[in-house]
Amino acid sequence: MEIVLSHLTKKFPARGKKNQKEVTAVNDVDFVIPDGKLVGLLGPSGCGKSTTLHLLCGLQKPTEGQILFGKEDVTPLPPEKRGVGMVFQNYALYPHLNVEQNIRFPLENLKGAEKLSKEQMRERVLEAAGLVQITELLDRKPAELSGGQQQRVAIARALVKLPRVLLLDEPLSNLDARLRLQTREEIRRIQTKTAITTIFVTHDQEEAMSISDLIVVMKDGVIQQTGKPQEVYDDPSNLFVASFLGTPPINLFEGRVQDGRLLLDKDAVLQVKGVPDQAVHVGIRPEGFLLQKDGSLSCAFVRREVMGRDVSIVSTHPASQAPSIRSIVDAESCQNLSGETVRFALHPRKVFLFDKTTGARIPCEIKER
Repeated sequence: MEIVLSHLTKKFPARGKKNQKEVTAVNDVDFVIPDGKLVGLLGPSGCGKSTTLHLLCGLQKPTEGQILFGKEDVTPLPPEKRGVGMVFQNYALYPHLNVEQNIRFPLENLKGAEKLSKEQMRERVLEAAGLVQITELLDRKPAELSGGQQQRVAIARALVKLPRVLLLDEPLSNLDARLRLQTREEIRRIQTKTAITTIFVTHDQEEAMSISDLIVVMKDGVIQQTGKPQEVYDDPSNLFVASFLGTPPINLFEGRVQDGRLLLDKDAVLQVKGVPDQAVHVGIRPEGFLLQKDGSLSCAFVRREVMGRDVSIVSTHPASQAPSIRSIVDAESCQNLSGETVRFALHPRKVFLFDKTTGARIPCEIKER
């Protein structure tokens, strides 16, 4: 089911005497979610991603714009008429019902031609439970389940209706780190098997990038960039996107372009073509630092953090916008690292220039010295 959001806007009225301005939670959002894909809505808290999800499922009505499921305009339809399955952050399971009853509950509310017999409902429940691998838990109450098992029950309850669209609102935020990893892999497996168009809301960029076919990065209700996860990471459109994606985060510097060279403080680190002389924000991915004895960037060495296969080198530089710089290098390349100074060459494809005023990416050709 292809989903089209056309100039979607949601404004909330002013509240109280002190705040007389209405709040625009979603501002002219306009994009297409391809049929059968898993799309991650990504951004910090308050960026409008959950509001967008609520507009999609019909819990809230847009101030302006349209929502199309295929060629059908579902904007005026109530939630129960849209054919969506919703999984909330807090699971929202009924504590007095067992797993089977929780999964079956949406089917018991079907009426008219959609009404199912007990045998049909049982068959649907078993199919959904098998899909999320909880068939052996059908007799248990929610209190007897782990967090991951409760989340699977919530997903099964959303899938049992055979929805046209599956909506997931930060479904992993209540799980511990290892369980988050396992559950997100399960979500990807289920989505691939069912081929249901799925929208996954999260503020965790690692989650979104690991399982999504496409990601939509939002800030203040506005889409900043849309694309395949690796493409957005490698080619950010602005400073916000570059800073938001990446673990460890991108290293930011105050730099300047002068006579075709990129300067970080006194270090001329790269050649730049197509950019007039100006001050710029410079972003360098942690993996963009290459240890070299005669490297162009000289940093003050702080410490080395061993992470197994890779090593994180922590250093400082006068042009850095943060107190420290974090560089990811191969463990073997820094076995003999010592002294107060560490020098790096920079990988041109991992270096980005941004406008000092707007934060927009500056298109240019960057080469080694």
